Amino acid sequence: MFLARVGPVGREQLVGRLVDGEWVLLSALGVSEDDPVKVLASNLDDVLAGLVEVAPERKIDVAGQRFGSPIVRPGKIVCIGLNYADHALESGMPVPAEPIVFFKASNTLIGPNDDVYIPRASTKTDWEVELGVVIGSECRYLDSPADALAHVAGYVVCNDVSEREFQLERGGQWVKGKSCETFNPCGPWLVTPDEIQDASCLDMWLDVNGERRQTGSTKTMVFDVPYLIWYLSQFMVLDAGDLINTGTPPGVGMGQKPPSYLRAGDVMSLGIAGLGSQRQELVVSP
Repeated sequence: MFLARVGPVGREQLVGRLVDGEWVLLSALGVSEDDPVKVLASNLDDVLAGLVEVAPERKIDVAGQRFGSPIVRPGKIVCIGLNYADHALESGMPVPAEPIVFFKASNTLIGPNDDVYIPRASTKTDWEVELGVVIGSECRYLDSPADALAHVAGYVVCNDVSEREFQLERGGQWVKGKSCETFNPCGPWLVTPDEIQDASCLDMWLDVNGERRQTGSTKTMVFDVPYLIWYLSQFMVLDAGDLINTGTPPGVGMGQKPPSYLRAGDVMSLGIAGLGSQRQELVVSP
């Protein structure tokens, strides 16, 4: 199932993709909830039945409409650092023996094609295409990674935008370089696990101004999705709606020779196979 939220900021409406590739407002199927995770938890059978056959007048054209983040009001965004060995190498850091865990502010979430703000005084704003995993039900002290995927609501494309000076040169934790306004474009849609044959083998890419910067695959993760969910559940309770950013492949600006960072007017385009694509323009923060 593909679920998305379309419309102006603050007035998005939940839509589902039909088997013929067209879209329908879920409110037309009697769904009043606007949070995809809650819909999947409580109305899944009804939604699936409704998406099989829909009268033409209930279908909507999403072309040209704004897509918002398909994830709303997450309790937390948990991020995994250096989860691709070749990205650790380009960053000049060792491959971690255990997952490196940090947080992003949950209000960094924006739509997949919304503008990204370059923070005031920033000189090192960087890009990171990442597989996002959305938790569908509470995870606490899972017995093994084999139990993890039963708790996944779906997958999304994320851009873990980062300010490297704030992150690495200003002391303290990475969160300072990760939580700036607009620093987590998400979407365009939430894709349920039944639509993805193997989340551990998804091609991913990112371009800056039309030039390919990142090319990778989730198959080169140091720690795969089931392991990450299991691991995190030993340290914190993962709640329905939480988002996990699982790390980025090589090719970030910090790893270019010489390093290359984003400026106002630059355009990032990125995507993951089966999960859709994004496009953001960089603008100066108001």
